[in-house]
Amino acid sequence: MAMFRGLASLALTLTFCCSYLTTPSSAAATPDSDGFLQCLWGNIPSGLIYTQGASNFTDVLASSVRNPRVFPGDTARPLCIVTAADATHVQAAVRCGRAHGVRLRVRSGGHDYEGLSSRSVLPGGEAFAVVDLAALRAVAVGSDAVWPLAPTAWVESGATLGELYYAVAKNNSELAFPAGICPTIGVGGHLSGGGIGMLMRKFGLAVDNVVDARLVNADGDLLDRAGMGEDLFWAIRGGGGGNFGIVVAWKVSLVKVPSTVTAFNVMRTVDQGAIDVLTRWQEVGPTLPVDINIRVIVMGQQLTFQSLYLGKCADVVPMLSTLFPELGMRSSDCLEMTWLQSVAFFDSWNPNAPVESLLNRRTGLSTFTKNKSDYVKQAIPKEEWQKIFGWFAMNGAGMLILEPHGGFVGTVPAPATPYPHRTGVLYNIQYIVFWPSGGDGTAATSWIGSFYDFMGQYVSNNPREAYVNYRDLDIGQNEVVNDVSTFDSGRVWGERYFAGNFRRLAAVKAAVDPTDFFRNEQSIPPLFQQGNRWGKRLGKHD
Repeated sequence: MAMFRGLASLALTLTFCCSYLTTPSSAAATPDSDGFLQCLWGNIPSGLIYTQGASNFTDVLASSVRNPRVFPGDTARPLCIVTAADATHVQAAVRCGRAHGVRLRVRSGGHDYEGLSSRSVLPGGEAFAVVDLAALRAVAVGSDAVWPLAPTAWVESGATLGELYYAVAKNNSELAFPAGICPTIGVGGHLSGGGIGMLMRKFGLAVDNVVDARLVNADGDLLDRAGMGEDLFWAIRGGGGGNFGIVVAWKVSLVKVPSTVTAFNVMRTVDQGAIDVLTRWQEVGPTLPVDINIRVIVMGQQLTFQSLYLGKCADVVPMLSTLFPELGMRSSDCLEMTWLQSVAFFDSWNPNAPVESLLNRRTGLSTFTKNKSDYVKQAIPKEEWQKIFGWFAMNGAGMLILEPHGGFVGTVPAPATPYPHRTGVLYNIQYIVFWPSGGDGTAATSWIGSFYDFMGQYVSNNPREAYVNYRDLDIGQNEVVNDVSTFDSGRVWGERYFAGNFRRLAAVKAAVDPTDFFRNEQSIPPLFQQGNRWGKRLGKHD
């Protein structure tokens, strides 16, 4: 807890003690790369800074890349990587960047599907540096983490979901946090985009359980919730990573789970009537009691109905026999375990996987992937699913993951957080295609693009919604005019991720980052209103 007490003190008392490092009102028009690096070396330990000339630069750059498809080429690489070990290092990087016209991109776990936390694909490139938060990974479960008091934890953005889950459950096996399945995802990126997972139907998204945060803003100030104000606090809980500042830590509410939960995988092939089960699941999955979540994984002609039930086998079997008999779930399918063991199981599909496996931060770089997403609001008829499965006969390396909504998620008003996909959503679709590292991905990317176009008739429209944590550059990219991303270009993709919340996000951006310092190809653009070029800073008077 000493680290977190120190951060709290910094939020109130820190003053930057370098008189020459004055943050200008806007980034320099022409990037001064040499001046930027000199500024970093003067304010951050040199061992934490890796320039392109360093012998281990590529290794450090690759350390948080999870998909080799987006590994930066020579022209898309950052000037340097700052491996921040303290919030003050993040502040120094922001102030140096502002002073010398070098923008920053930030990464925690490296799972950005388009790699925009590590590379730039802007036409002509852009001078930028990466702030890597992987070393900021402390998890401090609050001393009030006992019932009936509301338990909380502070978690730094560079911690992985696996590290968070492990720390929480080892403190109290009946506590959990509702977030995603993949344990190597960084907390910072996951919470910035919403955070769907196996507990969301009972407890909501990850962002529905965030109660405070510590953020370094575009001026290099370290702010908590009270200091940043409610508009900015609203924006960072689902408005996408790298848009408004750099969140270095989050305070989250923990939730109570039983000492024994039940996990299971029920597999069915198309020949075994899987399409009938899937057709029925569309109606049942979002309306089941909130203690159970059944998601569907489609690969080729086989479907896996993967479930977590917050209770024992003896209770879930009769429930599903009554509410979802088409599934044919039996007692022999049950795997009773602790909640933490269920997280390891869903990651590995191995019921004997040790929970310590959740602490492994590395992933292989042997497979390229491309991802897309959709939201379904009306059940797809059986005869249409038969057509859909024809696409998997064309490419055996494609996958769908269907995540049911409903329950608590559907009770939260769309404007409550930037994540708008709430009432009326049956389920989310994630499309994935794989091909070998080093192979030609032309056929794979062509297949997923064509399949996505075909699926347009079955999913939400006006806008065709998408999930920002499954970032997809195919749906649009920003245009930059006069060194600022334009609102109209951002709307093309932004309203698909955020629907009616996009305009409010853009207004917050104009208020807290009017020079568009935190920028990438799909960052929130500033919306300037009433002819005021610089907007009005929230909670400040210019």
